[in-house]
Amino acid sequence: MAAMSLISLFVTLLFSAATAAQSPSVIVVGAGMSGISAAKTLYEAGIKDILILEASSRIGGRMLKADFSGYTVEMGANWYNSGGPVANPLVDLAKKVNLKSYINDYSNIAENTYKQEGGLYRKKDVEKVDEVATARDEYCSNFSKMLSSNKKKDIDVSILAGQRLYGRSPSTPLEMVIDFFHNDYEDAEPPRVTSLKHTFPHAQFEEHGGNPHFVTDPRGFEVLVQYLARQIVKKGRSSVQLQLKKVVREIAYSKSGVTVRTEDGSTYSANYVIVSASLGVLQSDLLKFKPTLPMRKRMAISDFSMTIYTKIFMKFPYKFWPSAGPRTEFFLYTHVQRGYYPVWQHLDNEYPGSNILMVTITADESRRVEQLSNEAIQAEAMAVLKKMFGDKIPNPENILVPRWGLHRFYKGSYSNWPANYNQEKHDLLGAPVGPVYFTGEHNSNKFLGYVDGAYLEGIATANDLIKCIKGKGCKGDKNMEV
Repeated sequence: MAAMSLISLFVTLLFSAATAAQSPSVIVVGAGMSGISAAKTLYEAGIKDILILEASSRIGGRMLKADFSGYTVEMGANWYNSGGPVANPLVDLAKKVNLKSYINDYSNIAENTYKQEGGLYRKKDVEKVDEVATARDEYCSNFSKMLSSNKKKDIDVSILAGQRLYGRSPSTPLEMVIDFFHNDYEDAEPPRVTSLKHTFPHAQFEEHGGNPHFVTDPRGFEVLVQYLARQIVKKGRSSVQLQLKKVVREIAYSKSGVTVRTEDGSTYSANYVIVSASLGVLQSDLLKFKPTLPMRKRMAISDFSMTIYTKIFMKFPYKFWPSAGPRTEFFLYTHVQRGYYPVWQHLDNEYPGSNILMVTITADESRRVEQLSNEAIQAEAMAVLKKMFGDKIPNPENILVPRWGLHRFYKGSYSNWPANYNQEKHDLLGAPVGPVYFTGEHNSNKFLGYVDGAYLEGIATANDLIKCIKGKGCKGDKNMEV
């Protein structure tokens, strides 16, 4: 079923079974991957009187596509991994919907790293720096395992501290851009603020594999969420209700249940609610809880990191970059200002003939750039490209700049585990409070920041609620007074 027809079906269902929608057993706030995954898990356990409230006009959350110059590009989630010893559930879902993707090849970096004022670094010089970075990562992984083996104390340090202990922390522009590629490009924050213990070794690669599938499907990565939703939101066959454009502003809760109020004045009551809003939303003033969540819960929410990963797309009239074969796919730009337009990718392999370049920035640079106009961003990016490829390159025909940090329904791209944020606090981050349950990629110990993390956490949260509903113990009861 095409995406548009699926949305049409959902819209048709919005006003059906109104009485059931007003008083379901469970309300799910948010129709992203974790929310839909949770709802589907409840449904399959026989809990079918569910209402899903989604703030936007679509489902998918931070799996968000855009039509850019006739091509479908992913503004948010873009990759999933395969080839590891532990099955990635997204691989099976991708097969079921015949999701189109391209496996990226990062092996060319040493051959395509540019100096700040132009010209390529010698391949052997980049390889030497990359070898140090790889050895440093291995040290950090081993050090992390040593910290984790200490069962008596929850000790952690930043990745930067681990690098200093190794004795070779990055300092030159070349060392910094290679370090960015190894760390910020994945975690969306620099090593100085990122937990070593909860980042190394990367479970995503260790378990789910090192084959990065770049989604290129014209239906968008969000088709996976639509596929899951289609199984539970069925006209005439299910009491699961989905309502779009319902911005939840308040959740009132007590031991007897919840009352949810939306921006348009609607009110819904239920026995339980699962909140799948992003961590950024939980940290903002968009959603209020009555009574206010317990202080330790609020501290756990406030102290975790919601960061920004920005992919800027530019469409050109013709190619002026090297693109002969897979080993030209990525190139790096060094700059004294860490993270200044550092990682470039041509999309000739993903979208043949598109003449599209994508540059990735993160964290503070993303926050800075989000405040600029598209014209100012284009001017900065073009100045970088001219350093790399000369002054005679053409201006882009189009530019697309996602602004995740400024979007009130997301307030960022995904979470990152900050240094010295311990496991006990992270357990509180995802812990239910009375009848209010919380889910999302930020709850994941292993796959936070990833779509598979969101998917698996939706299932885990739903299973906790199912045990509660079936009288096998409610985790939220003990947290009412946390």
